[in-house]
Amino acid sequence: MNVLGIMSGSSMDGIDLALCKVERVGNQFTTEILKAITIPMNETWRVRLSQVKYQTPEVYAKTDIFFGRYLGELADAFRKETGLQIDLVASHGHTVFHNPQKWMTSQIGDGATLYGTCGIPAVTNFRRADVAAGGQGAPLVTLGDEILFNDFDVCLNLGGFCNISMKTPAGRVAFDVAPCNIVLNRLAREKKLKYDENGAIAESGNVIYPLLEQLNQISFYQKSAPKSLGREWINKEFWHLVRDFDDYSVEDRMKTLVMHIAVQITNAIEKYAEKSLTEMKVLVTGGGAFNRTLMDYISSESDSQIIIPDAEIVNFKEAMVFALLGAMRVHGVPNVIHESTGAKVPVIAGSLDGYLSVN
Repeated sequence: MNVLGIMSGSSMDGIDLALCKVERVGNQFTTEILKAITIPMNETWRVRLSQVKYQTPEVYAKTDIFFGRYLGELADAFRKETGLQIDLVASHGHTVFHNPQKWMTSQIGDGATLYGTCGIPAVTNFRRADVAAGGQGAPLVTLGDEILFNDFDVCLNLGGFCNISMKTPAGRVAFDVAPCNIVLNRLAREKKLKYDENGAIAESGNVIYPLLEQLNQISFYQKSAPKSLGREWINKEFWHLVRDFDDYSVEDRMKTLVMHIAVQITNAIEKYAEKSLTEMKVLVTGGGAFNRTLMDYISSESDSQIIIPDAEIVNFKEAMVFALLGAMRVHGVPNVIHESTGAKVPVIAGSLDGYLSVN
């Protein structure tokens, strides 16, 4: 089937749409990107999504519906502009709340409204089933890494948060490593920029070592997997440390955050490495892969082989994986590696609106 994967990341720089051909032969799935685009996140939606957690229940409910309608309009426009058949939409939605310790995760973009707007069956709410089973609800792309990118020892995604999945003797382990573009973009906005293009701001700065030391001592980094991060954690545990150094330049704070991210990624790989670091191949995707300063620091800190694939995989890997997970959902196949998330049992994640026959 042709599945349109839609990914709205926590960095809120855009919405990725990747139409993928997903085939099942026996118990094996293959996925191929047919066409993919990114719709830049306009300022109205960026502000609305960032503030909705502070609004009334009525405003939250309206935003859930209106964002579902917006995603449905994007899917419908994609279909009309490309002329390609879309059998299913698989939408991650936009995360507003994520606190699995309290059994809570919420991604807005109402599936019923999405389906009603574009008329294409839609799978949404991918994280809730795993959280209900005692898991973190993240990272969910682990199974996609296992199926589609098994040639690599480590899959590292540099999105709003950086997350990792890697092979170990006990099976694949996956977890959120640290904040990434979500905090780098916040600093870039102090210079009236949406992001630090090519890492130019960070490149011209100097590391603030007292800040780096404080960031590296945050208790989250001492925890073992499974573990995950959300915006609430940044506001409560992370950002106040950065604010304490507001008398330093944006360039210096940006360089320090880049160094911090690189250190935490290296620590994570070393902790779970199953073989010599020099033999390990690390696939890097997500917007951070285009940040040359960040990639230089990751490469210099790590002894592993850092591999950046073609731009289509860098930009659309997560949307591609959610297309796969959506297809597995309608086939009735467990689509989460529950050992990686900490869930008690395997789950078939995602809520389906509309009817789709897979016979």
